[in-house]
Amino acid sequence: MSYQRIPTLNCETNPDADCSVEAALAVLGGKWKLKIYKIIRANEVMRFNELAGAIGRISDKTLAAQLKEMEADGLLIRRVYPEVPPRVEYCLTELGRSLAGVFSALEGWGRQYLDQAKLRKVS
Repeated sequence: MSYQRIPTLNCETNPDADCSVEAALAVLGGKWKLKIYKIIRANEVMRFNELAGAIGRISDKTLAAQLKEMEADGLLIRRVYPEVPPRVEYCLTELGRSLAGVFSALEGWGRQYLDQAKLRKVS
């Protein structure tokens, strides 16, 4: 059974008590979104090829899909400039910038987890 993202984001049709947590994880989940977020947050404005290069091993198709989802969720703004060749830039919205505390908390928790995991291996 495949994961259905849209019903998870609608708490009116999702009777789970922790729907808001599921919605947050649906918006931020996946292998690439937090990496994309971190890079755009650090650079403020990024072009598609700059993002692809900064992330590394990601296909153009996957990056485009992740950016499209993040834009649809209101985390990013995609600006297209009418130039030849076309220039497209991505930046965080106010909602996207509001994730800074959540991101920092996840980063801190991850560091603690990794430190404890090292200690468990040594013991």
